[in-house]
Amino acid sequence: LSTGKEVVCFVPGEGHNLQEHHVVLVQGGRTQDLPGVKLTVVRGKYDCAHVQKKK
Repeated sequence: LSTGKEVVCFVPGEGHNLQEHHVVLVQGGRTQDLPGVKLTVVRGKYDCAHVQKKK
């Protein structure tokens, strides 16, 4: 985060291209089956690519 804190976020969709120092946009919204995860990564913003279409 911009405050320097580290958080655990859920990345929706299948697969992702994220690595340790990538910049992403997060939004609130918890995931039902993952305890302690209260943020979600927004796909298609900054360093997180859109979900690839299935072939």
